[in-house]
Amino acid sequence: MTDTLTQRPRLILGSGSPRRLELLAVLGITPDAVTPPDIDETPRKAELPRDYCARIAAEKLAAIPAGPEDIALSADTTVALGRRILGKPADIDEARRFLDLLSGRRHRVYTALAVKRGDKTWARVTESRVRMKRLSESEREGYLATGDWQGKAGGYSIQGPAGAFIPWISGSHSAIVGLPLAETAQLLTAAGYPVWAAR
Repeated sequence: MTDTLTQRPRLILGSGSPRRLELLAVLGITPDAVTPPDIDETPRKAELPRDYCARIAAEKLAAIPAGPEDIALSADTTVALGRRILGKPADIDEARRFLDLLSGRRHRVYTALAVKRGDKTWARVTESRVRMKRLSESEREGYLATGDWQGKAGGYSIQGPAGAFIPWISGSHSAIVGLPLAETAQLLTAAGYPVWAAR
């Protein structure tokens, strides 16, 4: 029998997110390389949030340098309020506007995954629904003062202090954080990565 460990392909994570590294570690996976791709993440005119999220993950994947037997993984998380895409706020004022929009309302969080090995690709988009409580001014300003909104789609992160504002979700908690564990394991397994091999 072939030793699975000696045959394990190289895994490249195309993301600089420490949260995605932590979620891979939950599966016992440490990427062999982390190479965040540099792409333009500007939404196209009238682009729907789900389509945007899938496109960005695919473009990130295409920008990851990988050998023919390497496995590359990319992901993108997008917060959407109706058809509106709430990206990463440029500054604290935009973060405040996002929180005001989300306060007391339900919204969607899309996380797109894309995996490639050689000329084959696998992709999936997950959708989760999130309700944010109605925020008081002191709650909003107190959260903004933490700085946790920086670099976060929608201006918040469920795994950070803003988790106290989220009384209800429907879907995958890990997807809202940035990497849906079930779908990630499925796609990596399909690409030939031994997710459940003895370590």
